[in-house]
Formats: sequence, structure tokens, C-alpha cells
Amino acid sequence: MATDEHGRDEETRTGPRVEDLLRELAPQVLGALVRRHGQFDACEDAVQEALLAAAVQWPHEGEPANPRGWLITVASRKLTDEWRSEQARKRREVTAATHVPADESVTPSPGDEQPPGQDDTLTLLFLCCHPALTAASQVALTLRAVGGLTTAQIARAFLIPEATMAQRISRAKQRIKSTGIPFRMPPEDERADRLRVVLHVLYLIFNEGHTATSGPDLQSGELTGEAIRLARAVHQLLPADGEVAGLLALMLLTDARRSARTGQDGALIPLTEQDRGLWNRTYIEEGIALITNALARSTVGPYQLQAAITAIHVEAPSPEGTDWPQILALYELLSRISPNPVVTLNHAVAVAMVRGPRAGLALLETLDADDRLAGHHRLEAVRAHLLEMAGDREAARSSYRVAARRTTSLPEQRYLETRAARLAQESV
Repeated sequence: MATDEHGRDEETRTGPRVEDLLRELAPQVLGALVRRHGQFDACEDAVQEALLAAAVQWPHEGEPANPRGWLITVASRKLTDEWRSEQARKRREVTAATHVPADESVTPSPGDEQPPGQDDTLTLLFLCCHPALTAASQVALTLRAVGGLTTAQIARAFLIPEATMAQRISRAKQRIKSTGIPFRMPPEDERADRLRVVLHVLYLIFNEGHTATSGPDLQSGELTGEAIRLARAVHQLLPADGEVAGLLALMLLTDARRSARTGQDGALIPLTEQDRGLWNRTYIEEGIALITNALARSTVGPYQLQAAITAIHVEAPSPEGTDWPQILALYELLSRISPNPVVTLNHAVAVAMVRGPRAGLALLETLDADDRLAGHHRLEAVRAHLLEMAGDREAARSSYRVAARRTTSLPEQRYLETRAARLAQESV
């Protein structure tokens, strides 16, 4: 990572305007290079170098008149220099610089030369989220190639060593190269399924940012912000897709509560205790408008239903004013069209709020034999909450402690331990 004479890296010195512009341009520049040259892995490395160069130069020298053209030119030069180098790890040398794509890499499809101004963001997302890659690789490659994040930024967001993340990204690029995945939109008959994978990857990125699976912080604004930015980009390209709109609405309505979810000491604050005056009203208004419009004009899908549920929560004037019967009806519909253990977990809470905690606990018991969630701390945390609602404090305290032992998130662990300790004191 480049540093200046004061030891500050390019992330520190790059202002918000330049950083936002570079992330917006990253997929467009990469798309232009891959269409022209092929070899996704080499082009992606060159674009990363161009982005770093811009991050260092532009804040001091000013933005060029044509930022996109500047980045394409710089990346192309770096690509050509790499190909011509004797240490280019067997990449094509002079012939590659003449725009002949490599046989063993991502190749541009005939007639796919990029028209001026074409946005390749969606094509890149389909490539980075290809089924040939693991979910972890899809997430990492999406953040780097489409999001424009450095390997160090991604590693920091996921709390893993930079070398480990670099290996993950490298393996993903090599997988794309070895399988010869073409750089083009999927065929029409595959597009809907492939889009679902893209949306799932963005959903995974957002969820990791919203509640980190491990570490000292509950949430990462960098990841949630990037997921929202990418979801916005997809929505702009596919404005009529109800599920795209639903996912963006879900992200906005969920992230609207971010500033109220933790105290000054980083401690977790549950929804019922949050200061609703701290919620982001702009996000809430935008999210509600998106989901209202999507539900009115498209076939209902899982992301739309989740967004609708979240909208009911954020529109409630108080916890007591939450329309739980409507939430329960939406969860019952969601359970029919997209059954999975996480939906059942949340469904159980809604059942408890409407029909009583014992009814919720009965539904929760169906998950005990589900390998996808059995042993997960969230199952025990919800069980503890419903047991507490039912007045079984001893059993609730035991479940809170089990949940605390299972989680690797320190804020969640502290919250669960605090709940258990409070019940212990009340029992004395």
C-alpha cells in the first residue's frame, strides 16, 4: 500500500469525494480493460494499481478532466508494462499488448466490445458471483473488483490477516482463469438464477457489516455502506426488478438504525431500547418508498417481504406500537415462499408476540434438529428471550449463558452475559 512522507496510506489521504468516485469508476474501468484485453486477473491487478495511483495523485494534483479515461490509460500502461516484463509470470508479452486475448483467461465475447459510456458493473457482478466460486470467494472478489476496495481494506473488515485475504482473492481469480468464464451477461434463461446469487452475495456483505460474526465491534459501516452502494448500482441498472428494489430497501431500513444500536462504550442496544430519534429518517423514507413501489408493481419475493417487515418495525412510534399481527402474517408468507431456519427463527419471535411465548418456543423446537442452525448462538439467544417472556427465568438464564459461550462477537457476548447476570440478580 502506498504511503506519503508522513507514513499516511492512500486511504487516509483520499477525501470522500475522490474515494467515492474511484469506487464508482472501478467496475467501469475494469470492464473496459477486460473487454479489450481479456485476462481478468491481469486486468484486475492493473486497475487496482491505477486506483492506488489516483488515490495518491488526485488529492494533490486535482482530478483529471476525464477521470475514467485517466484510469483506463494508466491501467492499460501498467498492463502493457507487466505483459512486456520478463518477470510477468508467463503472461503474454508483446502479443498481449496488441489486444489478443489469452486462450486460458476470461475472454471477451464476439461483438462485446464496450460502447462508449457503457456501465459494466452488472456484468462484473455476474462474473465475480459465478457459481464456480465459493461464497467466500464471491464476497471477496466482489468487494475488490466491483467495490474497488483494497485487499487490506477487505481483510480489515472481515478481521482476517491481509495475506489470507490476498490468497482468497488470488484463488478466485485463478479459478475464473482456469474455467474460462466469459466476460458477458449470462444467457437469458440463466439470468434470473444468476441475479439471485448476486443479490445473495450483496446480502451477505451487508449482514457481515450489520452484525460482525466476530471481533470487538458490533458493526462495520464500511461493509454496510459498500453493500448499499452496490445495491444502488444494481437498482439503477435494473429499476424494474422488484427483488433488487426489495434488497436495497431492506438494507436502507436496517442500516437506518445503525447509530442507535450501540452505546458510547460499544455495547449492544436491542431494538426495544433504542432511541428512535437517532434513526436515519432519510434512509427510512427512501426505503419505505422503494418497498411500497416494488410491492405494488412486481411479484412478491423474499427480499421484498423482509423489507416490508423491517418497514413495519421502523414505522412504529414505539415498541408497544409495533403491528405484530401484520409482521406475523408476512413471516407466514415468507416461510412459504422461502423457507429456511433463519426465517423460522424470526417467525418464532413474531408468533410469541402475537400468540404467546410458549407458542413461539414450540416453533423454535423444530430447529433443534436442523444442522444449519443447531448449535448457533442465535438459536439459544432467541430461546432465552422467549423463556424470559414466559417467566422461566432459570431456563432463560441458562440459554443466555449458552448463547454467550457460542458467539465470537464480543458486543453480543457481553450483552448476553449481562442478560443472564440480570436474571440471576432478580432471582435472589
